[in-house]
Amino acid sequence: MKFSHVACGLLALLSGACATTPPTAVHQPMTARPEYRQMPQTASGSIFQDASVRPLFEDRRARYVGDILTVTITESNTASAESASNASRSGAVKAGVGALSVYPLNNIKQFNKLADMNIDANSSNTFGGSGDVENTNAFRGTITVTVIEVYPNGNLLVSGEKQVAIGHQQEFIRLSGVVNPRDVKSETNSVESSRVADARIEYKASGYVSEAQVMGWLARFFLSALPF
Repeated sequence: MKFSHVACGLLALLSGACATTPPTAVHQPMTARPEYRQMPQTASGSIFQDASVRPLFEDRRARYVGDILTVTITESNTASAESASNASRSGAVKAGVGALSVYPLNNIKQFNKLADMNIDANSSNTFGGSGDVENTNAFRGTITVTVIEVYPNGNLLVSGEKQVAIGHQQEFIRLSGVVNPRDVKSETNSVESSRVADARIEYKASGYVSEAQVMGWLARFFLSALPF
């Protein structure tokens, strides 16, 4: 019985590890329930419902906590940088010993050799370096988010997540940011991602396919610890 309990625990641990949700940096929470708004006391009928009433001349744009808003993701960024540097340095030294001939020691054989000694030294140092960086990314899609907070100036803090499971792989699309209600299109209740301030857009995956693309923890340790 003890072995079966241990085996069941290990299987549960492994299954939970395979179904882990990737960490996120978007604003939390990613959804919110609508807040109750005190409306004028009016009896509900077959068509009119007091709980979901909106003013007659009010459009359908999101403006309250719990309202939903569609964000059209149209992100396309390109960045490039190029640099080059060159440096060089050279030097020369030349010296000779000729003053020993005036001394009485110049008749000694060893000192006669010093009288003809010359020193020549040359050095040079050259450095050249260049670098080139280019990054291009594109992200297209749509996601419907929820208003989780209304700021005092009327701006909306929105956040949301979309999960798509394909086989044993699970895809996560997350978005959060601040939206100005004036940028929301009234006819479609949507806004472009370029109009979202403090935008945090993520596309992550969870599953054995994505795990196979990640370096193991022991390999990462040796990669950072070894000096060569």
